[in-house]
Amino acid sequence: MEIIGRGFLARNLRSRGRSHPGAVVLAAGVTDTRNASEADYHRESAFVYDWLRRCGRWGETLVFFSTASAGMYGAEGCPGREDGFVFPGTHYGRHKLALERAIALSGVRHLILRLGHVAGPHQQPHQLLPSLVEQVRSGVVTVYRGACRDVIDVADAVTILDELLDSGHTDEVVNVASGVSVPAELIVDHLQERLGLAPERIYVEAHGTYSVSLARLTRLVPAVAELGFGPDYYRSVIDRYVEVAAHV
Repeated sequence: MEIIGRGFLARNLRSRGRSHPGAVVLAAGVTDTRNASEADYHRESAFVYDWLRRCGRWGETLVFFSTASAGMYGAEGCPGREDGFVFPGTHYGRHKLALERAIALSGVRHLILRLGHVAGPHQQPHQLLPSLVEQVRSGVVTVYRGACRDVIDVADAVTILDELLDSGHTDEVVNVASGVSVPAELIVDHLQERLGLAPERIYVEAHGTYSVSLARLTRLVPAVAELGFGPDYYRSVIDRYVEVAAHV
C-alpha cells in the first residue's frame, strides 16, 4: 500500500502494516483539533479531492481516516453506528463527515475508518496521552469531568486495517475503536498510578459521553475478538504507552 503522510499514523503503518497493492492510505490531515484553522481544514479537503481524482484514474482503493470521537457521536440519541444518526458537535466532526460524504459520492473504491483515540509510539505532544503525561509530570493536570474517550492501541488499529484490506472489504464506513468510552478521570487515575505521581487537578465541567458500536467491525473482522477489548483495555494501552515513552 502507498502511505501518504509522515506523522503518527503513517509511521506506525510503515513499521507494522502489511503490503496491500492498490491501496492508498491517507495518513495526513488535521490532528490538532483545538488549534486548527479554516485554512488547515481547506488544505485537507483539497488534499483528499486530489487523491480521489488520482485513485479514480488508476482504479486504486482510497483509505480515509475519519473520527469515532465525541465530535462525531456525542449528540443526544446518537447510537454510535456507522449507518445511524449523527449530529457532529464540533467543527472537526462536521469536517470529517463532509469528507466521508464526498468520498462516498465520488465513485472511487474506498474504505473509511472512524477512529477512536489512537495511542502509541510517535504521537504528537497535543494528542491525548502525550498531553496528559506532560501535564501529570508538570504537577498540574486539567481533567474534563463528564468527558469520555474511547482509546485504542495503534497496533490494534493497524491490525484491523490489515484484516479489512486482506478480506477485500471496500465501500464501507467502519468504526475502529475499543467500544468502551472511558471517563477522563479514570484515564488520569491510571496514568498517575503508572507514573507514580500525584499532581494537582483542575476540574472543568464538560459533556462528552458517547458510545461506539463495534457490530459492523466484529462482523467484518472476527479477529477483533482476540484483541482484548473490554472495560480494562484502556489500562493496557496506557501501560504500553508509558513503557515505550520511558525508553524514548
